[in-house]
Amino acid sequence: MTSGSPQRGDVRLSARVFGVVQGVGFRFWTMGKADELSLRGVVKNLDDGSVSIVAEGPEERVQELLDWLRSANAPGRVERVEESFSPAEGSYRDFRAR
Repeated sequence: MTSGSPQRGDVRLSARVFGVVQGVGFRFWTMGKADELSLRGVVKNLDDGSVSIVAEGPEERVQELLDWLRSANAPGRVERVEESFSPAEGSYRDFRAR
């Protein structure tokens, strides 16, 4: 992970997605959506079957990713999304899956 400087107004979304979200291409499609929105961060599967997402970028684009995660367009079956927002830290240069 190499740092990228956060821009003025950038925010960090920390989200956890629950439901049928592993083994359905969820990380792949989330990376594609984040790239489309020019966000930086990481998406990874967790041992409990949920998926963790950290995304940084302009607030409106980060909100668009969150809206997409909650939509019928997200792969699998999202039952719920828990999220929090904070100032961007500039910890990521691009968006990756782990």
